[in-house]
Amino acid sequence: MNREKKIKLFLGSAYILIVFVFLMIFFNNFSFQDFSSYELIRQNREALDNIKNSNIILSSIIFLIGTIVWVLLLGFGSPVFLAGGFIFGKWLGTVLIVLGLSSGATLLYMFANYFLKNLVEEKFSSRFSNLTEKFKKNEFVFFLIYRFIGGIPFFISNILPTIFNVKLKNFFLGSIIGMTPQLFVGASLGAGLSKILEENSEAPSFLELIFSPDIYLPILGILFLVLIGLFLKKKFY
Repeated sequence: MNREKKIKLFLGSAYILIVFVFLMIFFNNFSFQDFSSYELIRQNREALDNIKNSNIILSSIIFLIGTIVWVLLLGFGSPVFLAGGFIFGKWLGTVLIVLGLSSGATLLYMFANYFLKNLVEEKFSSRFSNLTEKFKKNEFVFFLIYRFIGGIPFFISNILPTIFNVKLKNFFLGSIIGMTPQLFVGASLGAGLSKILEENSEAPSFLELIFSPDIYLPILGILFLVLIGLFLKKKFY
């Protein structure tokens, strides 16, 4: 085994070990009760709000770095956009989420390009070979559409472009622009949940929750984006 392969094997093994340790620590420190008790969630929300308000810049930086690490270790983003909106509101939350997820996704893409390229090509190239020529014609536009449409697990969507040799600049900018609409809607939903917790000392009924403008408007936004995504998928893919 040559030196380059040994380095790749070592770094790949270290990555898997770090992911395993992270998951073990996470599940040892959090239980289902932490996410199922309304009163406990309200208390945690107030604590997070106090931390955020004490130093908004430091809190933003910590959240941004945490988002990047989260994507690198676990590769999925749905809890992040809810948490960002929940803690920072829909506007600042969207900015932090978009930057964090895009940066983390770009780093993961770089990692996959170096360590996983052959594996990704072996598993997915035959299924997506029809897209190769389309990406060659206008890489940025097609990657932008690819990001907007979604529908692929976030981890897979970050490593799949290794097949098409997408440029780092196009990957990063395409991620920022393409993911912003869906992440804004997700952050709005998280902000709506935070507002409901602030205004209600007791858990609202399901009907009260679902008919709150802070909840049903983001849900309608998600459905609207899904319909647009289906149309674009049919037209371009």
